[in-house]
Amino acid sequence: MLRRLSPLLALLALLALPATAPAAKVNVAVGIGDQSARMFADPNYRALGLKKTRYFIHWDAVTKPDELKKADDFVAAANAAGVRVLMHLSSNNLTARQAKLPSLALYTAAAQALIERYRPMGVREWGVWNEVNHDTQPTFRSPKRAAQFFKAFRGLCSGCRIVALDVLDQKGVESYIKKWFAAAGSAGRSAKVVGIHNYSQVNRRITEKKASDRYPGTARIIKAIRKKNRVAKFWYTETGGVVNFGRSLRCNRSRAANRTKFMFDLLKTYDKDVERLYSYNWYGADCNGFDAGLVERNGTPRPAYAAFKRGLRNVRR
Repeated sequence: MLRRLSPLLALLALLALPATAPAAKVNVAVGIGDQSARMFADPNYRALGLKKTRYFIHWDAVTKPDELKKADDFVAAANAAGVRVLMHLSSNNLTARQAKLPSLALYTAAAQALIERYRPMGVREWGVWNEVNHDTQPTFRSPKRAAQFFKAFRGLCSGCRIVALDVLDQKGVESYIKKWFAAAGSAGRSAKVVGIHNYSQVNRRITEKKASDRYPGTARIIKAIRKKNRVAKFWYTETGGVVNFGRSLRCNRSRAANRTKFMFDLLKTYDKDVERLYSYNWYGADCNGFDAGLVERNGTPRPAYAAFKRGLRNVRR
């Protein structure tokens, strides 16, 4: 009798076990940044179901009809696709150490004109200045001016979500942060969003144990911010697996896919502080110069696209 009952008892024991709960999703919203409006019509992009994107614009674009036309087209295409735009002011010259730092008066007038143009088109999320501590930006030697820009911008855009400070994870970032907060005063202490570009950490697979002064990583940047501001949320305003850039990251699509996976893995470590992630970018550049595209120039998906799509399964969008 016992032999006859054994299979039945085993089955009942299995049925009594609690069902395995699905893996908890990381509470980080994900988007993709690019400079091309045609991204929104790409079937591979649409398949991802994303609702956020980022576009960087020359700070003085109001004096450049071609720049305005590109931004107009991008925002219109995003709106048609139901995608929200974060618009980030940036250098008008990406050659290292060549861009001129605008005066506070010039910046304020230019920012106000951009807000008045794009706010009626639905743009309510703005970045004061892109990657302020990198030498392609005229702010890289002037954290004080970058802080002044933020203080001016927040007075121009009531009700907007503003990325007050936006930094790259490179040597000297903690010193830059300290000086920025010293200049920003109470405005800095109450800033609601800080942007991080963690390219170094993602593409060199830097864990907290491997962080150094040269590559400080996300944790040290967050710690430096928290010394001055306890309320800000962090957005990875630009990150991703790089296919090609300079001598250190030679053209390698498989490596970029691996680093894209690592990018998502890192979210599990920092999801208490990080609210959003904007991967950059959609279209590749055929390994000419900086190239971090998830698809080729002609739209063919790269290995990183598959890694990105898998990563989305574990995040809230």
